[in-house]
Amino acid sequence: MVIKILLVIAIAVQMVATLYALKLVRTTKYNSVWILFIAGFSLLSVERVVQLLVVSGRDVAPDLFAWLGVVISVCLSIGVIYAHKLFRYIDRLNRQRQLLNRRVLTAVLHSEERARSRFSKELHDGLGPLLSSARMSLSALAREGEGEDADRQEIIANTTYVIDEAIRSLREISNNLSPHVLNDFGLARGVQNFISKSAAMHEAKIRFTTNLRTERFDPDVEVIVYRVICELINNSLKHSGCTEINLSLAQNGGSLALDYSDNGRGFDPQAMMDCGMGLSNIASRINSLGGTLDITSARGRGMRASIRVNTRRDAAAAPARTKRRRNRRG
Repeated sequence: MVIKILLVIAIAVQMVATLYALKLVRTTKYNSVWILFIAGFSLLSVERVVQLLVVSGRDVAPDLFAWLGVVISVCLSIGVIYAHKLFRYIDRLNRQRQLLNRRVLTAVLHSEERARSRFSKELHDGLGPLLSSARMSLSALAREGEGEDADRQEIIANTTYVIDEAIRSLREISNNLSPHVLNDFGLARGVQNFISKSAAMHEAKIRFTTNLRTERFDPDVEVIVYRVICELINNSLKHSGCTEINLSLAQNGGSLALDYSDNGRGFDPQAMMDCGMGLSNIASRINSLGGTLDITSARGRGMRASIRVNTRRDAAAAPARTKRRRNRRG
């Protein structure tokens, strides 16, 4: 009686497994190796049914067990021998999916940069000249009205000051949208310019070292590395409460090495990667270049980020790797 129950359970389990395997056939694009495994599972179910009939006292052809065993062995053996083809096929699908994701991400980043550049140009070439013209007109009015009503002169002076501030803000917004220094002079000058502006508005000390001079890289590499550095610095200044930031940018052969650290309050990298603070955006940008990102942080111990990006044109063909270390305690 016990053996009958076990056989029934085995038949049920094998039939469920066979049905599940059948559902995966379309996923494997009807791969022949997977079909062999399904045939083997199906025949195993038939074999269990025959065994149940024998245990129940039914007459079964004596050669049936032998034939079933031979066919099952052949199916499973051939399936195992050629299983590497299935694994290669799955790997190829994964690589194609990663490549597609990277292309989509790169297209999104390109569209974003084009939009930034267009907005920057429209602000600089459209609104900028209008404000400059208004500034010149007020200056002319001020010169013509010298010695006249003091209240009138004060209104003109205040209006001129407001327009000057608007022009300054416009230039700053335009530069943030599309950094002209980066486009004209390269990555090192662009980063240095951003650091100088950030240091002027915050008390934190920012140390920047680089072996780059006038080297130019692929525009995608320059823009993305620049945006990543800006994101890291802004995160530290806004959220970490740090007093020191250390940034190193170096070219080593065919790659760019970016090492970043601050002495802020620290955080859990995994939790921050999931909920925001710009880390997921940084990871996506580095991933689009096929680079590596390694972030280490702990509560009260600041944070460190190590980024490596291949500057060669074939970097996009390499699989991206993003590593995130867990929060260290102690």
